Amino acid sequence: MKKIHLLCMMLAVLFLSAFRSDRVITVYMIGDSTMANKSLDAGNQERGWGHVLGGYFTEDVRVENHAVNGRSSKSFIDEGRWDAVVNKIRPGDYVFIQFGHNDEKADPKRHTDPGTTFDENLRKFVRETRAKGGIPVLFNSIVRRNFGANPQAVAADDVRSEQSDDIVEGDTLVDTHGKYLDSPRNVAREMGVTFIDLNKATKELVESMGVEGSKELFMWIPKGVSPACPKGRQDNTHLNVYGARKVAKLAVQAIEKQISELGKYVRYYDFVVAKDGSGDFFTVQEAINAVPDFRKNKRTTILVRKGEYKERVIIPECKINVSLIGEEGAVITDDNYASKKNIFGDEMSTSGSSTVYIYAPDFYAEHITFANTAGRVGQAVACFIDGDRAYFKNCRFLGNQDTLYTYGKESRQYYEGCYIEGTVDFIFGWSTAVFKDCEIHSLGDGYVTAPSTDQGKAYGYVFWNCRLTAADEAGKVYLSRPWRPYAQAVYIQCEMGKHIVPEGWNNWGKASNEQTVYYAEYQSTGEGANPSARVKYSHQLADISKYQPEQVLAGNDGWNPIKNGNALLTNVKR
Repeated sequence: MKKIHLLCMMLAVLFLSAFRSDRVITVYMIGDSTMANKSLDAGNQERGWGHVLGGYFTEDVRVENHAVNGRSSKSFIDEGRWDAVVNKIRPGDYVFIQFGHNDEKADPKRHTDPGTTFDENLRKFVRETRAKGGIPVLFNSIVRRNFGANPQAVAADDVRSEQSDDIVEGDTLVDTHGKYLDSPRNVAREMGVTFIDLNKATKELVESMGVEGSKELFMWIPKGVSPACPKGRQDNTHLNVYGARKVAKLAVQAIEKQISELGKYVRYYDFVVAKDGSGDFFTVQEAINAVPDFRKNKRTTILVRKGEYKERVIIPECKINVSLIGEEGAVITDDNYASKKNIFGDEMSTSGSSTVYIYAPDFYAEHITFANTAGRVGQAVACFIDGDRAYFKNCRFLGNQDTLYTYGKESRQYYEGCYIEGTVDFIFGWSTAVFKDCEIHSLGDGYVTAPSTDQGKAYGYVFWNCRLTAADEAGKVYLSRPWRPYAQAVYIQCEMGKHIVPEGWNNWGKASNEQTVYYAEYQSTGEGANPSARVKYSHQLADISKYQPEQVLAGNDGWNPIKNGNALLTNVKR
């Protein structure tokens, strides 16, 4: 019967996964270097705005960027690149079309004329997208940063010029695209297609930043700064990371206004972390370091895109009100452990082994996996939390012994819908913590919790409606043992697997702890629920009114994550 139930669950997951994948919208991008993905070799700072666009959408939208450096609408077709895109389009997908920078070049392999050949190529893209049930969107070219008269502005795109003192700039931004800006607008009007005037938006941005300030958007790189261009670069066409993110934001702001069906998937984050170069930073720690110190009454939101980030992350006290939002598959991991030697030959210790340290108050994490992959080598912490009012939603904590260290004595922590795994004492520490609707998974024999609640504290750990599951090798697991004499742990309406021993609780080899700990349950269910066999010093509750999460976490300031959620998370559409 159990095998049939498991099979049904697996089939349900597969069905839901397939259903979800059918609902993912793909945005295909075709265009030139201002849109294209870039090589990350040698720390290259150049990005096309399409490279970073995915960080502005939920995972319901997938960006597939086919834009290529140096291509015009003509060469993109002639090289068979358009055919490769057309063959992929499904009904409901979008195709973002932006050409012009290279269509205006004299090169006969690329050149087209506005009003005739350029327009006809744009019509071809529109017609064939619609024939496949796709939705075309026409963009005109982003502005060149061309201050003053520069007859070489167009040709300079292909040169990627090094530092030069010969360039003399004026005060006025001068257009270089001419009628190539009109063709996408005219074809859009003629064929009833959405047109986004990205040239106007970028022109206004560059003008607002001025002659010097606007260099921050483009590939103006001083000599000796980047290994990718050691002699420096003065490039007024191609965007750097910051510029690409700014231009992509202008694009999605227009999408929200003009394409409501796609706009509902737009999200804005202060920073994006991505291993593929589609964000502001490659590491989580870089993003944390960029957060302004003591940013009060506002929350800094950081999207962590899919990938495994092997790094040690420290969120200091001054980085308050930080939110880490993970895409599916966002993992922060490291492999330190307590007995491992540091650079001085000393053991790292339990506290020194953690992958992530959270000292700042009002931290929030969603869909992030915190992992320590050291294995069964003793204490090896995945996440160490000292800051007050820490809130984790749908996160995963992976490790073995001492996985989750609720360290702060004055820290209140709320875990909602999380998965926590380990062997011995894998949830431990001094903090007051509520675990609601979580899965607590034992990988082997041991102890689920090891609280060290201080004497006089009203609460330690409270588990609400959690599932205690286990690997096959786990056959003897205790709900808790007291790391300190006044340990507190309460399980309310939790489902307990058969791996939980009948006696339930352990005194850590000290009979005196039985007089000081507070261990209790209320309406436990499952094969591991055995009220009559529990140790005599534990309690079966009749009244749970004092253990409502809101009351447990209230403290002196009335913190209520259950009612208010992540109250400061106001600049991300939920």
